[in-house]
Amino acid sequence: MGAPFDLNDDSVVVIIGTGAGGGTLGNELAQKGISVVALEAGGRYLPQDFINDEWDSFGQLAWTDTRTTSGDWRVSRDFKNLPAWIVKAVGGTTTHWAGASLRFQDHEWKAKTTYGEVEGANLLDWPIDPREMDDYYTRAEDKMRVTRTGNRPGLPGSNNYKVFEAGAKAIGKQQVSTGRMAINSDETGERMMCQQTGFCFQGCKWGAKWSTAYTEVPEGEATGNMEVRENSHVARILHDDTGKVTGVEYFDKDGTLQMQKARIVCVAGNSIESPRLLLNSASEMFPDGLANSSGQVGRNYMRHVTGSVYGIFDKPVKMWRGTTMAGIMQDENIHDPERGFVGGYELETLSLGLPFMAAFMDPGRWGREFTTALDSYENMAGLWIVGEDMPQADNRITLNQDVKDQHGLPVANVNFSDHPNDIAMRDHAYKTGMAMYDALGATRVLPTPPYPSSHNMGTNRMSEKPEDGVVNKHGQAHDVPNLFVSDGSQFTTGAAENPTLTIVALAIRQAEYIAAEMSNGTL
Repeated sequence: MGAPFDLNDDSVVVIIGTGAGGGTLGNELAQKGISVVALEAGGRYLPQDFINDEWDSFGQLAWTDTRTTSGDWRVSRDFKNLPAWIVKAVGGTTTHWAGASLRFQDHEWKAKTTYGEVEGANLLDWPIDPREMDDYYTRAEDKMRVTRTGNRPGLPGSNNYKVFEAGAKAIGKQQVSTGRMAINSDETGERMMCQQTGFCFQGCKWGAKWSTAYTEVPEGEATGNMEVRENSHVARILHDDTGKVTGVEYFDKDGTLQMQKARIVCVAGNSIESPRLLLNSASEMFPDGLANSSGQVGRNYMRHVTGSVYGIFDKPVKMWRGTTMAGIMQDENIHDPERGFVGGYELETLSLGLPFMAAFMDPGRWGREFTTALDSYENMAGLWIVGEDMPQADNRITLNQDVKDQHGLPVANVNFSDHPNDIAMRDHAYKTGMAMYDALGATRVLPTPPYPSSHNMGTNRMSEKPEDGVVNKHGQAHDVPNLFVSDGSQFTTGAAENPTLTIVALAIRQAEYIAAEMSNGTL
């Protein structure tokens, strides 16, 4: 454990959240000798604590605090108080994630330039040149021990992958592999090698999958420069008369309101809680929410174009064996408007245990068609769609003043509706996935609707011009120089790739910037 810091120590960097962004940033700053206090709303769970049972694990790890939903997305009907499937614990959603670690393609950093004007979309180029990210991506891959990078071998293919690969190649797809995964594939390094036991969404029992819970956080604590306060729910960020942030108020494990002073505050609570916190930090100087002179806080929420396809075969597949998501087809991640949409998508292997299959396959459905599908669970293979959805100004996080959380704070309302481009992309992806399984003689093919979001992006986006977003290219608030956003909410666009690797790379880059600015006295 790191040495504790005094509540009145105004020299510390306060980081809110310990996931991919916050946990990485905290360690990077601590390694540079900078004092860090990390506030985590959840508890601490390590591999020995993880539960390989879906329902019990969900109860242990998931962020189940009340939220509300609106918009025409099906999640709002099926799971109206669960818009996102993310984690409330030290390590954040890096305990729950599957491990897919993919770099953005060059054109995805410049979506507006590449795609042009798309009616109804609020596209914007990232204020970052792709070449700026090359070294940070490499450093993130080395930190996370990503397979198929740095001479690290790929993972073996499970039965689910073998079906996936055969189906992809049967319809002419070529870019198929077990992917780039932040899961140890050999005996080198400090983390144990993957044992292929499955249940990756329930926390890796072997510690083979990278998670800040047992990599970045303890490494930062070991320096003596980082303190993690668990079960500390931040209520608001405070500022002085000049508009600079001065500290945060948070409820501790006993529900007592505390105040930690700060030199710098970094918000890394995910794309729902981070804008909620800024909006709940409104003041006379910032009546519409902290750092929100642009009116962009909470807007442009993205969750990727998702959905799943399951194929039922006449022989057992046992898709739950092996890594949950170590298989990817990337032939469709290109920008080709001839398909009827801009941007691209990827297909990734996916397995869910029986409880989640029953909950997510077709929520609210019952009857013979549904039950016979579950009866064929052993013979199922599964895949997941990940595609670039369009940012829209009205897809946003707002405060629901009529509903309060356990601390009396307005909860987040998540409003989302698909853009026509999203629908066209999903339909194309469904057809591709179904064709893969049909080509192998599947007896039934089941397209399933999107689940509660595990990829959450936007809502505090980067922009070159202050009026277009919330933060600059370093994640630094346009309005408040000593306030940073350090999670996926800073994403300008979502790209077709899983977001975690980019969040980590941006955190490494942000730590360098903060350290340099502190050193020269600018911060």
